[in-house]
Amino acid sequence: MKRTLVVGDIHGGLLALKQVLKRAEVTKDDHLIFLGDYVDGWSDSVGVIDFLSELSMKQEVTLIRGNHDNLVYQWLKGKEMSPKWIQHGGQSTKDAYATLSDEETLAHLPFYERLKDFYIDDQNRMYCHAGFQNLNGPNHEWNSTTFYWDRTLWEMVCAMNEDLSPSDIFYPKRLQLFKEIYIGHTPVTRLGATIPLQKANVWNIDTGAAFMGPISILDVDTKDFWQSDPVWELYPEEKGRNNHSFIGSKALI
Repeated sequence: MKRTLVVGDIHGGLLALKQVLKRAEVTKDDHLIFLGDYVDGWSDSVGVIDFLSELSMKQEVTLIRGNHDNLVYQWLKGKEMSPKWIQHGGQSTKDAYATLSDEETLAHLPFYERLKDFYIDDQNRMYCHAGFQNLNGPNHEWNSTTFYWDRTLWEMVCAMNEDLSPSDIFYPKRLQLFKEIYIGHTPVTRLGATIPLQKANVWNIDTGAAFMGPISILDVDTKDFWQSDPVWELYPEEKGRNNHSFIGSKALI
């Protein structure tokens, strides 16, 4: 039976990505929705892009744009980057691309260009990297960077009274627009969690792969989920070099 599987932040952890796909027993019949942040962190950012590009030719794959993906795209296009990018995973990506020829690097640009800001499936479930602000829905968002930078959607549902009913006049209008909303971007480890976390009708699938956590996959229909080993355990030699992965929960980006 075809499944819809949503995948959390990856951050260059190709070994962990392959591991969790195997544990979820993913087949060519499954629809995989990736929530972004494929790069910046562990050493396999280039490998992740190559792997996802190849996977997209074998089965149904939806690729959402993350803030780190947009940063790397801007860098590849020649933009001068802030030192904060280097401090938060950018150096590992620069090092990975330094192993490629100019032609091989340019061949990656179409991958970044075809990433989606958001996706809505046929059951009115929305998927994006970070969130959205407009009360009339994502199609009315004035700035596309909101979809991969803004944290207010997650902050809102974390602050809500858990007893608040969708029929209540104070229930946020944004949440009423969709059956469910799936995001990444803000690691659930900030709340002391290590598995996909639900607040209201929002599911956060970022289980901290960029830091000390695993990569997670969740079946959106059954809510079954699978996880890799903590990504740092698969890259032990990088523990002392990878600033982004070990700067803790106060990361700025």
